[in-house]
Amino acid sequence: NSHSHEDTDLEILNAEYGKNMIKLLRIRRDGKKHCIKEVEACVHLRLDSVNEYTQGDNSAVIPTDTMKNAVIALAKCNGIETIEQFALDICNYFISSYCHVMYVKAYIQEAPWRRLEQNGVPHVHSFIFVPEGIRFCEVEQRQDGCPLISSGIKDLKLKKTAQSGFEGFHRDKYTTLPETTDRILSAELFCKWCYSECQDIDFDCVCVLEAFSGPPDCGEYSPSYQKTVNDIQMLILARVPQIEETEIILNNIHYFVTDLKKLGLANEKEVRRYFKY
Repeated sequence: NSHSHEDTDLEILNAEYGKNMIKLLRIRRDGKKHCIKEVEACVHLRLDSVNEYTQGDNSAVIPTDTMKNAVIALAKCNGIETIEQFALDICNYFISSYCHVMYVKAYIQEAPWRRLEQNGVPHVHSFIFVPEGIRFCEVEQRQDGCPLISSGIKDLKLKKTAQSGFEGFHRDKYTTLPETTDRILSAELFCKWCYSECQDIDFDCVCVLEAFSGPPDCGEYSPSYQKTVNDIQMLILARVPQIEETEIILNNIHYFVTDLKKLGLANEKEVRRYFKY
């Protein structure tokens, strides 16, 4: 059979829509002590029909303004203990409240505020913005399905000034990189992990710093970025049994010793120039 363009059946593969960049601050007050969570949320839905696309029928469409208001109301009513629990609350609300919502995805990232301290004493209501990486999570849920949870951290900058090298690599006619057992290991890290279940999880217990740095008094030698990436992933999987998969991107920041001979100075590797990737 032949078909003209006019009588060919067409299928809409993805009718997902939603509201992005819902920004809010939630304050919890325990007497004089305040606790805060500042987040940016994105919520996307898929409905059981695509009539709004094919027929111009909006009767099933939940306005994105309604979605925004629901997220704000959930923050008020449920609080934000962790961004993962908040994302679970959002997905559960839309799945349980609207029988024609087939799929929900909630992405949340948290602004890195830390409580101020004065002479070692935590302040009751003052905080400082510390760019030590941005925590994020994503929860997906379908009707009659269990939530799928992934979490991570991005824009985390790490550096160690000893216990790193790179040698024994493949060489050919285009290789000019010298081998070294003493280099700066510096990177911008993206790390994401996926949970195999969603019950009784301590979402705050995942830490990548220990595997990067090693023991505080002596560190641990890193023979390559690849080995460090694997060490971080293995530590995450060992510490949290509910995690079934991890992904890490370690963007290299190179530091090279600057030649100061023309300036009449000796450089004992104290001064280096750097560039990314």
